[in-house]
Amino acid sequence: MYTSTGGFIMPKKDIKIAPSILSADFTILGKEIKSVSKADYLHFDVMDGMFVNNISVGLPVLDSVRKITKMTLDVHLMIESPLRYVTKFAEHGADIITFHVEAESYGNTMKAIKEIHEAGKKAGLSIKPGSPPEAVLPFIEKLDLVLVMTVEPGFGGQRFLTESLAKISQLRYIIDSKGLNCEIEVDGGINIETAKLCVEAGANVLVAGEDIFKAPDRAAKIAELRDL
Repeated sequence: MYTSTGGFIMPKKDIKIAPSILSADFTILGKEIKSVSKADYLHFDVMDGMFVNNISVGLPVLDSVRKITKMTLDVHLMIESPLRYVTKFAEHGADIITFHVEAESYGNTMKAIKEIHEAGKKAGLSIKPGSPPEAVLPFIEKLDLVLVMTVEPGFGGQRFLTESLAKISQLRYIIDSKGLNCEIEVDGGINIETAKLCVEAGANVLVAGEDIFKAPDRAAKIAELRDL
């Protein structure tokens, strides 16, 4: 159970785990993905070196990943002008496509959400640590997922930002008050301790990279996170 910002108790959501392949060994990526197959989603970060100061993977790697797993592919676009690419990522195997509210205009954000849904995929919006929860409210009723970044996007291994917890609670209160079927995902600095805080605040999808891929028993780590 957790307390929302509205001051009353709501039931805790079922927890889903999304290992981030950025922390995997890409020389044996197929084996790495198989080792986390007990998870609910597989998190796939796309960075363009412009929206964030890093470059990661794109469509060719997504193609390869789609061929070797039936896991739900949770694609997080940290790119400029994501409207240009959402349909392509849908065509190349993404199941959930999340992009940043800071990266598009209001009109293009609406268009991108529509294109994702027309492709038969789930649509998510992400917010950086400096963005208020109100940034996603104009779109909230059309979303399947809101991703709250709990570090500055672009690099792994950063310190979890505890100020993100209030934002998670506010979003959970809004989503549940409206009766929406919208998940809250968190990404950045997630381990057993911070995951517990996020779940108590109202998150139900936990993206974890190093905490899972550096674990001696990855299946056990996934189960431990899910049972919070």
